[in-house]
Amino acid sequence: MSSCSVLRAVLKSLLTPVLSPLQTKHRYVRKEGHCDVVFRHVPESWLLFVTDIFTTLVEIRWRVMFLIFALSYILSWFFFGVLFWVIALAHGDVNGDVDDEDVCVYEVRSFTAAFLFSLETQTTIGYGLRGMSENCMVAIVVVTVQDVVSCFIDTFVIGIVVAKMASARKRAQTVGFSSRAVVNLRDGFLCLSWRVGDFRRNHLVEGTARAQLVRSTVHATGRVDVTYEDLRIQQSDIVLVTPTTVLHRMDAGSPLHRMSLADLRRADFELVVSFTYTDDTTGMLHQTRTSYTPNEILWGQLFQEMIRVSRRHYRVDYTLFHHTAKVLAPEVSAQEFQLQRRPSPRPSPRPSPRTPRQNRRRDVPGPPAVSLEPPADQIETTGSTSQEDEPRKDTLALPRDNTGPEM
Repeated sequence: MSSCSVLRAVLKSLLTPVLSPLQTKHRYVRKEGHCDVVFRHVPESWLLFVTDIFTTLVEIRWRVMFLIFALSYILSWFFFGVLFWVIALAHGDVNGDVDDEDVCVYEVRSFTAAFLFSLETQTTIGYGLRGMSENCMVAIVVVTVQDVVSCFIDTFVIGIVVAKMASARKRAQTVGFSSRAVVNLRDGFLCLSWRVGDFRRNHLVEGTARAQLVRSTVHATGRVDVTYEDLRIQQSDIVLVTPTTVLHRMDAGSPLHRMSLADLRRADFELVVSFTYTDDTTGMLHQTRTSYTPNEILWGQLFQEMIRVSRRHYRVDYTLFHHTAKVLAPEVSAQEFQLQRRPSPRPSPRPSPRTPRQNRRRDVPGPPAVSLEPPADQIETTGSTSQEDEPRKDTLALPRDNTGPEM
């Protein structure tokens, strides 16, 4: 083998995308809807978290949030306790150099007493032993600042807790997708479908379904290409009162138009589906999403019916939400299936060619036509000469009888 062929083979192997072994293990979007993506070396990541501190505290875990809120109260009590102890120390309240009527803060003669006074002031407990006096303006200013800071901390904590409890992630857990997607025939077309349902009784407002094909290709050089292809939904706007089957027709505009059952088993993509809706109780916008790999797409399956009609209402059996049943479906691609169904054009009728014998018979001249005309003297012509526009009429007169009586 020459050096040029070896170099060509090496270049071809470098330029040809190869799949990483981790590609078959990790999903782009997990079944519960979380994206399996980790960000590394983000520039100024701590600054971004501090700038949007409200969103940061809403997204962190509950135990971390409780720890931060407890530290915010304890540190504020400790900070203002130190200030009150310094004021009492500077004014002479700790050493007993002043009378009880001239102290800044009553019953504050140690750091522990200053810390307790700070706690009582911020939480408005007021045991009745410790209190402010009008003799020290600095202490009055510090108490005022502590009250304002206490209001800000309470408001911030309450807002974070309420926002975290009303998070869209918790509501999204009550809207679920089927564990498998199916391919079957609908109205003479191969269709890809999956099921979505709401597990709560309150209805949703303005639900919109969407689907994308995500393909990630890892090259030998380490470069990763992620491509997205939209799938057209037959009825994307859904009122999710009962579980609904979302349908995608594999027509000529679909990326799955040329994919057969064998191609699906060899394919490497991820079907990411989402459902965006508004909750009628809170008025908040939510989104639920999941993904399907080619192994989770069942060809020739159909979702079982889970809605029954009774005398008073409709009954939904959620035990059948993920159940499917086998149906007849072609294993070829949608393109080949449509070509097989298309009727072949009929040939236009043509006259059959004549044989040479028939042509010879048609060319043989027939007998001459013979016409008999009476003598000219036996023809009597009658016509109207006054009207020139009428056609001329010729009539034949009977011959006269020459045999008359003899004179």
